[in-house]
Amino acid sequence: MASRYWMVSLPVQGSASSLWNRLQEQISKHSFDTPLYRLNVPNLRVGTLDSLLSLSDDLLKSNSFMEGVSQKIKRQIEELEKVSGVESNVLTVDGVPVDSYLTRFVWDEAKYPTISPLRDIVDNIHSQVAKTEDDLKIRVAEYNNVRSQLNAINRKQSGSLAVRDISNLVKPEDIIISEHLTTLLVVVPKYSQKEWLSSYETLTSYVVPRSSKKLYEDNEYALYSVTLFNRVADNFKTSAREKGFQIREFEYSPEAQESRKQELEKLVQDQESLRSSLLQWSYASYAEVFISWMHFCAVRVFAESILRYGLPPSFLASVLAPSVKSEKKVRSILEGLCDSANSTYWKTEDEVGGAMAGLGGDSDAHPYVSFTINLA
Repeated sequence: MASRYWMVSLPVQGSASSLWNRLQEQISKHSFDTPLYRLNVPNLRVGTLDSLLSLSDDLLKSNSFMEGVSQKIKRQIEELEKVSGVESNVLTVDGVPVDSYLTRFVWDEAKYPTISPLRDIVDNIHSQVAKTEDDLKIRVAEYNNVRSQLNAINRKQSGSLAVRDISNLVKPEDIIISEHLTTLLVVVPKYSQKEWLSSYETLTSYVVPRSSKKLYEDNEYALYSVTLFNRVADNFKTSAREKGFQIREFEYSPEAQESRKQELEKLVQDQESLRSSLLQWSYASYAEVFISWMHFCAVRVFAESILRYGLPPSFLASVLAPSVKSEKKVRSILEGLCDSANSTYWKTEDEVGGAMAGLGGDSDAHPYVSFTINLA
């Protein structure tokens, strides 16, 4: 699939079918590797010249907006597929690949009646895409909120012993709590473990001999328990800190631990559910936005062709996907199929700075309507 297409319209002097045959012949002869498709643009309601000129001013801005929303949803799909470990699916629109929908575009009369004013059609398309963008923001924010909560819990459980949650490292049998005795949890630098084991019994009086047990060890610290009398706990904490040992305040609660476990499980389930629903929504919404965008492009071709070639509408619209090396040759072919006087006029404009550089279109001036659709 090509990632970049040109949507082009040429002025028809005789018959459209004759011009189409000449275009096919020239492309086949001089740039045979360039895919070429005829674009069926319906005969839309023109309205007044003022309304057409006013609409033309908004076309480029609206196109950038729709392309941006389309790309935003596509990036979201790619990110979700990567995180989910899902094999990337070929994006489809109306059950066909994206490029097939573009190159075989058919106007949806039921959705966008051609008797409606051009401004109404464009505003309708723009509002639909804007609503989809708003929905995307809300859904992504909800998903990212759950992800952030999970990441915060994981950081607490994966940091060093000095800062991480230690509730899942302590078992009921590690803690002694009675009327007179208490168990403290101490974080000891890894290189200071010998000093701890040789000194903890003497940091204060009334420490239970040989009560210290190593509960866990990471790359920097070890977690020890120590049992002592309640009345000397504050003195012990002070002495331990002076020696460079960190007391971790901890109250063992099976209920709190079970609650945290359930909270974590729910967040994991919520994340998976939101990720799956967001991915499915993104597939469907990408297709909807792309359909809207292509109808907008058809309106754009029609409006710019009327402004460029005049009334009644008489132009041939097509879609091409030239390679970079073929672009210059294809431009030359398209220019050669335009009225020579018209071609000279636009060339002159281009040489002096392109004063009319593509009515609401691309920055390069051509003697025909042309703009680029980026799918990548």
